[in-house]
Amino acid sequence: MYVPQHFKEDDKPKLQQYIRDYGFGMLVVSDETGIEVNHLPFYLSGTGPKSLGILQCHVTRKNPVWQRLAQGVRVLAVFQGPSAYVSPSWYPTKTEDGRVVPTWNYLAVHAEGHARVVEDPAWLRQHLGRLTDQHESGRVEPWAVEDAPTDFTERLAQAIVGIEIEVETLTGKLKASQNLSERNRAGVKAGLEAEGDTHSHAMSRFIR
Repeated sequence: MYVPQHFKEDDKPKLQQYIRDYGFGMLVVSDETGIEVNHLPFYLSGTGPKSLGILQCHVTRKNPVWQRLAQGVRVLAVFQGPSAYVSPSWYPTKTEDGRVVPTWNYLAVHAEGHARVVEDPAWLRQHLGRLTDQHESGRVEPWAVEDAPTDFTERLAQAIVGIEIEVETLTGKLKASQNLSERNRAGVKAGLEAEGDTHSHAMSRFIR
């Protein structure tokens, strides 16, 4: 991913939190067979001063991608936050010289590392519990894996395969009009806030 210096985000705790916030990512595999992308929910654990974290996800056993990972190949996980079109009409400088063009603001995080396949039932149960709890937290009546019949969830767990990726490199890009003047940034923020979609509103909060 091309990352100009003014759009570079290298604060590791921030990047890890972005992964948690926007955890439905893309698992990219590239080998002699070709390039394949799978869209999956991820759980990030094992973060600390000396670790970039461990990503966990799972796929149905019928998905042949897990067999391509059996040798511990290096993979890429891509996470995308809010994104929004930026209209030149929001720049105050438009009326002064007209030297403005449209662009797009967005947040993206790339995590790379070697993948390993996990078929251990205990690991899978823990993974499914963590993933569910993460997304159910904050609900008035959160659902837990234990709420379903054990024989039912165990049968479903037998039909999936876990994937674990120890993150070795973490790259972040936050394009939020940092390269613009203060006046134009304020114009973009106001323009996004006035839009009628949630993506624009979410993106506006990243503009300082």
